Amino acid sequence: MIHFDNSYARLPQGFFTRTAPTPVRDPKIVALNLPLAARLGLDPAWLQSPEGLQMLAGNALPEGAEPIAQAYAGHQFGGFSPQLGDGRAVLLGEVVAPDGARFDIQLKGSGPTPFSRRGDGRAWLGPVLREYLVSEFMAAFGVPTTRALAAVTTGEQVIRETLLPGAVLTRVASSHIRVGTFEFYAARGDRDRLRLLAEHVIARHYPDASGAADLLQRVVEAQAYTISCWMGLGFIHGVMNTDNMSVSGETIDYGPCAFMDGYRPDKVFSSIDAYGRYAWNEQPNIAVWNLAQLASCLVPLMGDSDEAVAEATRIVHSFPALYQREWLRRFAAKLGITSPRDTDRALIERLLGLMAEGQADFTRVFAGLSNGKARDEFLNRDSFDQWSVDWQARVKDLPDAAQVMARANPRRIPRNHRIEEAIAQARDSGDYSPFHLLDAALRDPFTDRPEWDKLALPPQPDEVVQRTFCGT
Repeated sequence: MIHFDNSYARLPQGFFTRTAPTPVRDPKIVALNLPLAARLGLDPAWLQSPEGLQMLAGNALPEGAEPIAQAYAGHQFGGFSPQLGDGRAVLLGEVVAPDGARFDIQLKGSGPTPFSRRGDGRAWLGPVLREYLVSEFMAAFGVPTTRALAAVTTGEQVIRETLLPGAVLTRVASSHIRVGTFEFYAARGDRDRLRLLAEHVIARHYPDASGAADLLQRVVEAQAYTISCWMGLGFIHGVMNTDNMSVSGETIDYGPCAFMDGYRPDKVFSSIDAYGRYAWNEQPNIAVWNLAQLASCLVPLMGDSDEAVAEATRIVHSFPALYQREWLRRFAAKLGITSPRDTDRALIERLLGLMAEGQADFTRVFAGLSNGKARDEFLNRDSFDQWSVDWQARVKDLPDAAQVMARANPRRIPRNHRIEEAIAQARDSGDYSPFHLLDAALRDPFTDRPEWDKLALPPQPDEVVQRTFCGT
């Protein structure tokens, strides 16, 4: 069983609507994350039982569940939508793990809610498998992220461009509160609910924070850390709207996300990002923009004066320095350096510039620094050799450089063509073996095994994925 303690559902009406998931016809478990279940203090045997399956599918509510759809607004590609909300997700409730940490248990793809805006509230199998794989890889690498507890097929079809198999993802997060949640109440001038929300977030995520200004500072710091993690992996979120930015700092809402193969700083995958607003190299700038929207929401709680505006502005403007510090630390580690100097930035940027010239494979270059194969990834190998002389001189007196690189550079990432291959096999023939192979390999991204060798290879020209889709 699951023992719920639902603090968000105890907030006043207006923060959510009480909405039960819509039952499905014939659910079957595709994947169940038993290590995560143990982390949450859940009974694995119960989760694997018929009763557990019915909960994961949304067909039955365990005792203590209080299903709700959360309300929020958001800036989507810069344009403000005053009401969005959980249109295809239901928060069953919250659990308190054995170590005292609190987590949301949410069903994604569980049917329509009052926020569905004429949508069916369902998910098809492809986005569910993609989010499961990518979020669990991120967790294995130490990136703050929502998690995937289970993926369940529904035995029903959903209509997108065609008929597709339906599925439900059980998502776990320290909360699902977003910048857009604050925007929802700020847009309505509802200062009382803004204050309640801020107090709830402080109590839940930043209990040592003292007031709205301190809360804003903590969120800025959390986002600086998370986005530096993204950049170090070549990860592109794809839709960094304010409703897709968590105030906890966790990566949330894996839609048209992707990882770069060949390095191109302005790379975009999302089919709906026509102008590159959310390109890889724009992500830190967009984080500042999103945090400025959060600051605007919090100013009324900071005094609603010129001094409050100045303080909020100063806090948002602290992001670049925080981010650059984390960026340098992360990329220096990828070169084997644990205590970076300011001069190391130029060394890193020279390498990235060489990579961009021929779109060298982002992951394989850094992994190849450990085994001497990085040179093979470059078209201009003479220039790489010149860079390598300076790099070797920098790390020659660092005895743990090899170990530092090994921990900083994954052997494998969730390459887009491999994800698409796993989705296609599952969709077309019900064969989940490519998914499970990829899942196992991504949960252990630093280990080499013969059966995982092909998963580290970049795509052949006919395998390259140029566009990714939200899947909604």
